[in-house]
Amino acid sequence: MSDALKNIGELTKADFKIEQPVKWCAGCGGHSVLSTVQNALPEIGVKKENIVFVSGIGCSSRFPYYIRTYGFHSLHGRATAIASGIKVANPDLSVWVVTGDGDLMAIGGNHFIHILRRNIDVNILLFNNKIYGLTKGQYSPTTPKGSVTKTSPDGTIENPFMPGELVMGAQGTFFARVVDTEPKMMREVMIKAAEHEGTSVVEVLQNCIIFANQVHKEITGKEVRDEHQIYLKHGEPMIFGKEGKKGLVMERGRLKAVTIGENGYKMEDILVHDDKDPDDTTHYMLARMALPELPVAMGVIRAWGSTVYESLLTSQIAAAKKQSKIKTVNDLLHSGNTFEVE
Repeated sequence: MSDALKNIGELTKADFKIEQPVKWCAGCGGHSVLSTVQNALPEIGVKKENIVFVSGIGCSSRFPYYIRTYGFHSLHGRATAIASGIKVANPDLSVWVVTGDGDLMAIGGNHFIHILRRNIDVNILLFNNKIYGLTKGQYSPTTPKGSVTKTSPDGTIENPFMPGELVMGAQGTFFARVVDTEPKMMREVMIKAAEHEGTSVVEVLQNCIIFANQVHKEITGKEVRDEHQIYLKHGEPMIFGKEGKKGLVMERGRLKAVTIGENGYKMEDILVHDDKDPDDTTHYMLARMALPELPVAMGVIRAWGSTVYESLLTSQIAAAKKQSKIKTVNDLLHSGNTFEVE
């Protein structure tokens, strides 16, 4: 992004707030995410008029109405396609997609994997409440197997997606996970996502108080979060626990949670997080970690630098223009065989 399009003044959270009420349910995790985004945007250094939020369909997709930037409320599952077009047409814009687990990973799944494969510089915020909320409680692609919902009264028999697995499988360059109850963590990660060159995906474990209340309680509960989450930071040992005495090691090609000082494990045995490793093998394993054997990974799991689609496309277009004899539409119309009608 050119310096001319960056924010040279001092924006604050108030610059991104709307005067009208935010019409999400009281207690919805979306309120926390919205507030955090409004706090983070002044820090990414982009003028307000150069930021655009794109959404599809669902509770999450009301987001563009609730933040004072340009916005595009698109079709169900098509937000990443619309965002791709916006970014390619104007690479200097800061483009954000706000979507849900149903909108992005069901009808929008095909567009999702291809924006990742192309590595277009768009930031995706995935609200994962593991349910279809706006349409009143049907199971989604991330709903845990066996869950009783409006469309699975005897329990869903489908295997759920893990967003991180899809990101890695589609050659994604940036994947992070946060919880809606940790604003500080969300803010840090969203700023890093904005700074990443390429497609960034931030999975937000979000609570739906109406149709999937406390669906993430084993991860977010105050009494368990220190033991059940591990907040990863690049270049730092992968430790967790209330007293920071637990950590991750690699044994026989698998991640293992151990207690430092027990069974011969020392601090130097603990893995150090490298989110910039081109080889995503460890990132994939971190994204898949699940209770009760392992803590759930939070923070930036992968942030590898690769080529960016719209940058290469712009270079190709410039090169083609330079080599072509046709510079204008008028040149095109008068190229080849022409004739006049009298």
